[in-house]
Amino acid sequence: MSNAKALPLLERSEAPVTAVPCCPPLSERPLTAEEAERTARMFKALGDPVRLRLFSAVASHQGGEACVCDISDVGVSQPTVSHHLKKLKEAGLLTSERRGTWVYYRVEPSVLAAMGQLLAVR
Repeated sequence: MSNAKALPLLERSEAPVTAVPCCPPLSERPLTAEEAERTARMFKALGDPVRLRLFSAVASHQGGEACVCDISDVGVSQPTVSHHLKKLKEAGLLTSERRGTWVYYRVEPSVLAAMGQLLAVR
């Protein structure tokens, strides 16, 4: 007998997402130690060419979401792809959802917008 409970399905809103930046633009004021740590994790995760390719593959995929089966051709083995996707999730750059046997990854629009705002010159 299983104790597993079904989780409710979440509907995706079609409303535009407002960016919530992790930090102010770099030209506005110096980052605090906490802001710098959070931002460094993000950019460190993207500092690897395989991770950057995976992130780009998810972000540019139709609908902003991609099955791992559609993005795993980046020149490394499947366990390595899984490792890199895990690092991108830990940095807060990707979210994932398991559907049957496949995992689907999504870059939240607010993440991309927040990264852009951080580097914006005002």
